[in-house]
Formats: sequence, structure tokens, C-alpha cells
Amino acid sequence: MIKEKDALVAIMNDPADLAIARDQHWYRIPVASVHRFLKDRWPPKYLAFYQTQVFGNEAFAVNYYAQVLDTNEVSRKELFPEEKSSEKTDRSYYKLTLSPLEHVPHPIQSRRLRRIVFIPTTVEKLANAVEINDLYNESPLEDHLWAELKLRGIHAERQEFVQVKRDLYALDFAIYCADGKLDIETDGDTWHSTPERTPSDNQRQNDLVTAGWKILRFNTKQVNDRMEEYCVPTILENIHTLGGMEQTQPIVAAESGDPLDWQQLLLFDASSMPKRSKRKKRR
Repeated sequence: MIKEKDALVAIMNDPADLAIARDQHWYRIPVASVHRFLKDRWPPKYLAFYQTQVFGNEAFAVNYYAQVLDTNEVSRKELFPEEKSSEKTDRSYYKLTLSPLEHVPHPIQSRRLRRIVFIPTTVEKLANAVEINDLYNESPLEDHLWAELKLRGIHAERQEFVQVKRDLYALDFAIYCADGKLDIETDGDTWHSTPERTPSDNQRQNDLVTAGWKILRFNTKQVNDRMEEYCVPTILENIHTLGGMEQTQPIVAAESGDPLDWQQLLLFDASSMPKRSKRKKRR
């Protein structure tokens, strides 16, 4: 069973907001964003921040976190009483009261420019992640495949948001190749099998294929029991067909430390240890 999502990584794109979190010990998230992206993952017990380009040498990384002490729904006017009235004045926010900010053990960096919304995660992953992709905590199937990709040096982006026309799709794993783009989906036993999901799944797949994505799907049995004989060879064959992985430099140099450390990989799947486990996992 996947561990509780007790932490949340939110976007920090304004130094003034970081100053508020540091000095006044609170942060705001629009109620509408929580309803759209977080739903049953709210409220978090801990909050961390992914800092964007405006933060200079701290950019494109998670550097700070804090414990969430309280959560209240308030209007923007309550948060900023001296702000000039605008269409945002009555907008509703969740105000998260925070403990003093602390540094994560080492910066958790993004290896390429990408769209990041929110990342529900765990305190354990915050403490051990090497890069942004290590933080995602969507399902045991994804963690299992992620560990295998890391072991083989296959560079993928987890939960990559892709805009196609007016729709925004989250891909389980996006691999950018020299001659194309590969979307790898890990489908649980029931997640995509219900009749009511079929129309939206079809539209999603059609939209992504039209936008140039090649899609691979692996089910629970394949991920758990046929990883080495089927899943990995299929992925590698498709990467080869698409000209090999795209050669891009990371936007931030990696910190010291081996990203393939066994202790870190244990956060994703015990079968990544040299002695492999055959335990069943479900989405």
C-alpha cells in the first residue's frame, strides 16, 4: 500500500511570497486550485516550495519546507487588507499557517525545464529525493517503474503536464527522444477499465497521438511480473526507434551524491534491490 501523502510541494514564483512564508509564517493557495488538482490530498501536514527562475541560484529546486500548523479559508482582502481592490479581492484562498522554514537536506532539483503544478509527496521522499521526479507519489506501479528507469539511466519526467488544444494532460512518464516523444502509462487493474472512463481515455489518447506522442501502456501484472522480460525491453526498443534519448543539458547541475543510491531507491520499490521481490502491488 502506498504511503500517506502527508506533504505537498507548491510553486513559489515571487520573492515577496517567500518573504511572507519566512517572516510571517503563512502561505496561500487558491481554493479553486485545491479543488482542481488536490481533492482528497488536502490538507497537507508539511509544505515545501519549488522555486522558479526569479530566485537565481536557488531556482528550479525545492530548498525549503515547513510544518503546516493550521489551515483556514479566507478572502484575498483578508490576506492583503491594504491591497487596491480588483477582480481578485473576493477570491477565496486557503491560508496555511506554517512553522519556521527549514532547509531540505539538500536542494531537490529539476533536471529540465517543465511545467510543475503541485506535487503531493511524503516527508520521507522530501528527505531523500535527489531530483524533482523522485518526489512523485502517485502509485506503487509508477514507483516500481521509476526505480527501474533510474537504474538503467533512462531519463523520464514523471507527471509531465502537456497542453493539447484546450486540455491539460498529466503523463505518467514522458521520455523525450531525438525523433519523437514517448508517453508511458502504468494502468492499474481497475483505473482504466470502467465503461464511464472509456470516452475520456479515448479522447486523451487521440489528442496525445495527434500532438506527436507515442504511447505505451503497461498493466499491473506486466509491471510487477514482467518488468525485465517485457516492460524494459519494450521501452528501450521504442526509444531506439525514436532515435535515442534527447541529449539535453540539465538546467541546474546535480548535487553531489549518487542518484542510484540503494537507500534512495527503496523509497520507490523494494524490487530495485539486487535481490528482487515478487510482492504484488496494486494501484
